[in-house]
Amino acid sequence: MTVTYTARVANARFCGFSKLLLAWKGSIYKVLYKEFLAFFAMYTAISITYRFFLREDQKRSFEKLSIYCNHYASLIPMSFVLGFYVTLIVNRWWSQYRSIPLPDRIMCALSGGLQGGDERGRLLRRTLMRYASLAGLLILRSVSTAVFKRFPTVDHVVEAGFMTRDERKKFESLQSPYNKYWIPCVWFTNLVAVARCEGRIKDDCTLKLILEELNNFRGQCSLLFHYDMVSVPLVYTQVVTLAVYSFFFVCLIGRQFLDPAQGYPGHDLDLYVPIFTLLQFFFYAGWLKVAEELINPFGEDDDDFETNWLIDRNFQVSMMAVDEMFGDLPLLERDRYWNDSNPRPPYTAATLFVLRKPSFQGSTFDMTIPKEEMHFQPLEEIAENLEEHRGRNPNLPLINRLLSAAPSPSALMGGALMRRTSAQLQRLTRYASPAPSYSDDDEDDDADNQEVGGDRGGVGGSLGSGLGQDTRSALSSYKGAASSPNVAVATTTTTVRFNGEAVGGERGGGGEQEEVEEEGAKSQMGSVATETRTSAPPPLLPPPVRQATSRGFCRPGNNAPSAIYKSRLSSAMANANRSTPDFLSFQPISDEAKVLTPVSKPIGCNKATGMSLLTVPSLDTAAVSVGDVTTATQSWATVAEQEPRSRSVSVGSSDVGASPSKTIG
Repeated sequence: MTVTYTARVANARFCGFSKLLLAWKGSIYKVLYKEFLAFFAMYTAISITYRFFLREDQKRSFEKLSIYCNHYASLIPMSFVLGFYVTLIVNRWWSQYRSIPLPDRIMCALSGGLQGGDERGRLLRRTLMRYASLAGLLILRSVSTAVFKRFPTVDHVVEAGFMTRDERKKFESLQSPYNKYWIPCVWFTNLVAVARCEGRIKDDCTLKLILEELNNFRGQCSLLFHYDMVSVPLVYTQVVTLAVYSFFFVCLIGRQFLDPAQGYPGHDLDLYVPIFTLLQFFFYAGWLKVAEELINPFGEDDDDFETNWLIDRNFQVSMMAVDEMFGDLPLLERDRYWNDSNPRPPYTAATLFVLRKPSFQGSTFDMTIPKEEMHFQPLEEIAENLEEHRGRNPNLPLINRLLSAAPSPSALMGGALMRRTSAQLQRLTRYASPAPSYSDDDEDDDADNQEVGGDRGGVGGSLGSGLGQDTRSALSSYKGAASSPNVAVATTTTTVRFNGEAVGGERGGGGEQEEVEEEGAKSQMGSVATETRTSAPPPLLPPPVRQATSRGFCRPGNNAPSAIYKSRLSSAMANANRSTPDFLSFQPISDEAKVLTPVSKPIGCNKATGMSLLTVPSLDTAAVSVGDVTTATQSWATVAEQEPRSRSVSVGSSDVGASPSKTIG
């Protein structure tokens, strides 16, 4: 029987394992005492020979050999080799125990699934359980020496009642070079099929359940057989065994006490008995003995599995479950707590202390919180995600677009001051947004456009930045729109406020216009607001007016646009269906005399003119041409005094078929 000491260590107390050290059965003393005595005897023999039988020169040679062995014995990795080996053996030992086939699940399935209280039903249930017990006996007889000694032949199995004589004849008639422990399992399945045909098993679900339990039982038998067939690799066992025995063979010479008179390091004391060497042998060799016992738990050691006891238990319990206990139910009656909503089983005097312990409610049950921290707070006072809202602006894409494409106010306020203000606004938007859409490439494009405008000359250098890139895109889109009569019109209105003053612009499919309003030069910027308006596609544009002049919208000396321009502008504004919120503003240019723009280098005019309108008089389907440019009679100084100051640049045509005109401001 396996040594069981669980109850003796149920409670941890002072020297709780002290009583276990005195046990003999299954102890390390019983397993190791012979090896221990042999090691000590050999050590003593070598020590006596060194002390009394060797000459002086021989002693000096032995002393050198002893120091050499003691120095290199530590190179053998004892703890490493033994640790992994014993861990592998212990895991394998417990897995083998869990693989022992137990019939408990099968007997429960048969007791509830195979019906019939008559002789036939009883015979079917007992025969099925006997087949299951026979399969378990045959596999244990194949792997356990104790079971094989109990049932050495098949005749002993027949005499024990696990097999009938007819079954033995059929068992032996089946010729197979392999272990035939699985034959009773096949008999089991065939008999279950017969019981299903007879109606003893009511449905297929019950049949499936019984066969699944049998397959689990047969799988455990197969796993146990394979554990017996596939052992721990022999080379691993040999390495561990050789490491342990070679280490202690070297210790027989290297751990000898040498003559203290010779003055060897570490040999100042002569104790005759190597106490720590013996303890080291006890631990390492005992560790190896543990693996030696557990590597095959189906032997006859003190801690090996009691397989014969398991056979007796399984057979008796399974037969009782399917025969005597079939249909045996106690009388149904009310329990003693029938009318008690809080049943409490009684306690004895030895367990009365349990009632004094409070019931566990949770780890935070005893926590205390100050009363001033228990009041609920309004959600408005909780600054939740404050930094996230501060760092994001939903209108930043439009602001970045305005900074990169809109005409710069530097033409009105002077290049240096407003360029610095615009750069500060760009840095502000870049730092405020975690992923700004305005990149360094846009800055480079703006710089290039400003340089182009500066090369052309003029009053200010912002004409290039306002028209350098957008003019080209407007002209190309204008050319493509000439071939399509229906063009979707998208209107975008952007307003930028510097300390309350608005800088707005409107872009549309039929025209693009910008208005800049400023009160004066400001060193700091105010609030920035943007709005986007998108209008539905307008109806078909009116037919082309061939009588219109090709000179453009303005005549020399006349600041008012042409009638065609005003009609196109009013039509586009009337058809625009704006869906933006009311707080976003859109202010069209009412005073046409203020639609003036500083020209960097007027075409066809001299520098003295100062202000002009850039007009494209006519376009055909093959090419886009820029018409005459008319100058305004109003000078830059006059425009600078007007409030609000504004500028506008128009590029388009008044008589290009059904194609929409393009206005870029």
